[in-house]
Amino acid sequence: MRTQFTQVIAGLALVLFLSGCGVQSIPQAKNDADAALAEITNQYKRRADLVPNLVESVKGYAKHEQGTLTAVTEARAKATSMNIDPTKATPEQLAQFQQAQGQLSQALGRLMVVSEQYPDLKANTNFRDLQAQLEGTENRITVARQRYIESIKNFNNLVTVFPTSLTNSLLYHHAPMPQWGADQPTTIQDAPKVTF
Repeated sequence: MRTQFTQVIAGLALVLFLSGCGVQSIPQAKNDADAALAEITNQYKRRADLVPNLVESVKGYAKHEQGTLTAVTEARAKATSMNIDPTKATPEQLAQFQQAQGQLSQALGRLMVVSEQYPDLKANTNFRDLQAQLEGTENRITVARQRYIESIKNFNNLVTVFPTSLTNSLLYHHAPMPQWGADQPTTIQDAPKVTF
C-alpha cells in the first residue's frame, strides 16, 4: 500500500515538474518566434509587391529621375531574392536580409523625396493610393518586427534561464536565437534633414 502511494506521489511530482519546466513552453516559444519572423517576411513581400506599381506611377511624371527609379528597382530585386527559412536562420542570414530590406527602405525614401518635386504626381489618385498602402505596410512591418523581437526575447529567456534552461539542456539543446537588430543602412547618421 505504501509503495503504491509513493508511486502515485512520484508520478504527480514528475507531472508537475515536467509541466512547469519548459517541456511545452520551449517548443511553443520557438514556434512563436518562427511565426513572427515569417510575418516579417510576409510584410516585406507585401511592400515589395507595391514597388513596381509605385515606380510606374512615378515614371510617367519624373522621366529625368531615371537613376532613382533604377535604384528602387534594383533594391527591390535584391530584397526579394533573399529568402529566409525561419527555422534555420543564422545571424549572418538575418543580417543580410535586414541589410537588403534597409537598402530598399532607403531607395523608397529617395523616391518619395523625388515625388515631392512633382505636384501633378502628388495629386494623382493612383500614386496617393499606392503611397498610403506603402505607409500602411511600413507600419505593419514595424509591428511585425516588434512582435518578433518580443518572441525572440521570450524564447531566449526560456532556453537560458533556470529552471527551463535545465529542460532545454537535457531535452532540446536549443541555442539562443539571434535578435533582430537595427537596420545597418538606416543609422542615425543617415536620417533625413527636414527644413522649412
